[in-house]
Amino acid sequence: RITQASSLLGLVDSGGLAPVLLCGLPSGGRADRYACKSLLVTAQTVAMLQAFVLAALTLSGHVQTWHIVVLALLLGMVHAIEMPTRHSFLAELVPRTDLPNAIALNSGMFNLARFAGPAIAGWLVAFTGEGVVFLINGCTFVAVLAGLLSIRYRPTAKPDPRTRGAALTAGLRYAWSEPRIRAALLLLGGTSLVTTSYSVLMPVFSRETFSGGAEILGTLLGTAGAGALVGALYLAYQSGRQRLDQHIGKAAMAAGGGMVAFSHTHTLWLAMVVLAVVGFSLTTLVASTNTLVQVLVPDGLRGRVMALFSVLFIGFVSLGNLSAGTVAQHLGASNTVTLFGTFAFSIGTLYLWLAPKSDEPADEQSADHP
Repeated sequence: RITQASSLLGLVDSGGLAPVLLCGLPSGGRADRYACKSLLVTAQTVAMLQAFVLAALTLSGHVQTWHIVVLALLLGMVHAIEMPTRHSFLAELVPRTDLPNAIALNSGMFNLARFAGPAIAGWLVAFTGEGVVFLINGCTFVAVLAGLLSIRYRPTAKPDPRTRGAALTAGLRYAWSEPRIRAALLLLGGTSLVTTSYSVLMPVFSRETFSGGAEILGTLLGTAGAGALVGALYLAYQSGRQRLDQHIGKAAMAAGGGMVAFSHTHTLWLAMVVLAVVGFSLTTLVASTNTLVQVLVPDGLRGRVMALFSVLFIGFVSLGNLSAGTVAQHLGASNTVTLFGTFAFSIGTLYLWLAPKSDEPADEQSADHP
């Protein structure tokens, strides 16, 4: 709204995610060495303060573009710590046999919030302006912190923070040496570079393709969020029965194909249907990859391997968003999403053809793994 520049949409999105790319791996080591609950409480407190500062700047009329970029970077630093820590914390709260189901639900909530949050905000912005929405966002962290502080559990024993066993390279070596984890993470990194281009460019589609404003933007993102929720519920119901490798490859292909279809759609209701498929597919891709990695990785390396997962999932998204905004300046939003969607479809096909696979369902893998 301030600049009308699609490149700055990519810059701000990248600013919020780039710290995960740069600092995510060391953060995974912290999750393996320190109490996860304390790290999460600290991270969410900083995120709450960031939200209130943005609200204050906006409501007072002093907000500028550089304020938004700097605050996005701060939030990205929080994400770098929070994501691998949250994955490790989840594994401490449930038995390993229930882990696939818990991951599916957790991933569903994450993706639902990622899509439904902007959708709700889009509608609220149309009536109240951005400042009130930022203020509401800050207040929601009170519930997050209350929920974290109310959790009572027996923490997993952590190694001495000074021991060499906490070395970052141990997690990287393990991830590369396990063929199924390596293949799944490579696919996740590749798709993360391209599959969020449609969402970061959604304000352009809302304005230019569908001749709408914040309310149309909210509707489109909300539809993708609904698809993400259905995908999460489906995975939670199927947990222990799905063939994760097949789910991962097919989901990448479906997400890429859906992006191509959306980029050529000019009818709102049809765009909503396609976006629901994209949201469903992306949730399936991320949650299935998450589950596959977590049921195979040893507990002592979980934080570091999941930090690598976070870097490839969120950190690479920052590069993809930045490139999407830049490419869209030259090719246009529609051609950019077509190009990126085609790439996602292609690497999903390549994964199904070449990646090592297992015929065991998730619960059998997790039950048999030491």
